[in-house]
Amino acid sequence: MMTTVAFIGLGNMGSGMADNLVKNDYNVLAFDLSEAALAKAKEAGCTIAKSTEQAVSEADIVITMLPAGKHVKDIYSNQILASVREGTLLIDCSTIDVETAKTVSELAEEKGLKMLDAPVSGGVAAAAGGTLTFMVGGDADAFDKAQGVLSAMGKKIVHAGGHGAGQAAKICNNMLLGATMIATCESFQLAQKLGLDAQVFFDIASNASGQTWSMTSYCPVKGVGPQSPADNDFAGGFASALMLKDLGLAMQGAKGVNAQVPMGELAAKWFEMHCEEGNAGMDFSSIINRLA
Repeated sequence: MMTTVAFIGLGNMGSGMADNLVKNDYNVLAFDLSEAALAKAKEAGCTIAKSTEQAVSEADIVITMLPAGKHVKDIYSNQILASVREGTLLIDCSTIDVETAKTVSELAEEKGLKMLDAPVSGGVAAAAGGTLTFMVGGDADAFDKAQGVLSAMGKKIVHAGGHGAGQAAKICNNMLLGATMIATCESFQLAQKLGLDAQVFFDIASNASGQTWSMTSYCPVKGVGPQSPADNDFAGGFASALMLKDLGLAMQGAKGVNAQVPMGELAAKWFEMHCEEGNAGMDFSSIINRLA
C-alpha cells in the first residue's frame, strides 16, 4: 500500500523535495498558500489539498518546510496537531531555532505523536536532485521510521541526537560555512593583490592546510575551480539573506548557552551589511565583492 505524505510548504526547497517523493512512489498531498506553487506541485504529480488540515488528516507522514520558527510553531499548534491521525510521523525540515524545535516536539509528544526536526543542507540543486543531507533530531525509533521517506529526498541521513539536535547541527554548520566563506574571499583578494594568479592560488590552497569547502567546492572567484554561483554573477545558489538568517539563529543559540563565537558574530555583521547594500538575493559567496 502506498504511503501518503502531507507536504506543507512548497517553496524553492520544498517543491523539489515533494517532487522526489512522487518519483519514489509516495502519494503526496501538497499544500501551500501560493497558487503558483500548488500548480507546479500538481504538474509534478502531487495531489493538491484544500488546506493544511485536510492534507495532514489523510497522511501517514507529515513533512513541513517553512520559513521560520514562528511559522512552524503556529502551524503545528493551531492546525497540524489538532488534525493528524494517531500514529502519524511528523517531520519538520525547516531551519529554525533550537528552542522552538524542542517546544513543538514537546507539544507533539503530549498528543502521543513522534516528531523529528530534520533541517537540510545542499541547497535548491540538491533538493531538486534528491541529494540533500538531513541532520535529524529526535527519538531513535522515530528516526528509524523516517529512514525511507528521508532517503527518497536525500543521500545522507544523520541522527544528530535528541529533539533540537538537528537544528543545532544545521546552525553550527552554517556558522562555520559563513565564516570560512569570508576568510576564503579575503584570502583570494589578498593573494591577487600580492601578485598571485587566482588559479595558481586555488591549486595550492585547495591541496594545502588552508583547504576548505568554500575554496574547493564553492570557489567565489569566476572561472576558478568547479562550477559555482561565481560563474553566474552570483545568481542562484544559497542567498545571502538565508545565510544571514542562519547566522542569526546561531547567534541566538550561542547567547542562550553563553557560548563565545567571535568569528560567527563578525560573519553575521558582515552578511548583515552585505544584505543591507542590496545583495540579499545574491549567493552568499558574493560577499567577495565587499572586499574588492
